[in-house]
Amino acid sequence: MRAAEATKSTRKPTNLSLDSALLKEAKALGINISRAAEAGIAEAVKRHKQEQWLKENASALASSNAYVETNGLPLTRHCQ
Repeated sequence: MRAAEATKSTRKPTNLSLDSALLKEAKALGINISRAAEAGIAEAVKRHKQEQWLKENASALASSNAYVETNGLPLTRHCQ
């Protein structure tokens, strides 16, 4: 979820347990804790989805790479 999409979606109050020193420092710096937490969670979700996609498509990627190693890139002859 991108930040722009997050601001348009329905927000839900949530309880979090955070490191107290980190929370104190963030508040002193004027950081919006809810937005910062949301951005971090969005990044974690994005990273997890990327890793999941790579796992699910590992055999197809390996097959494609093996083909290119054996035969070269399919359209190389048109680029010369």
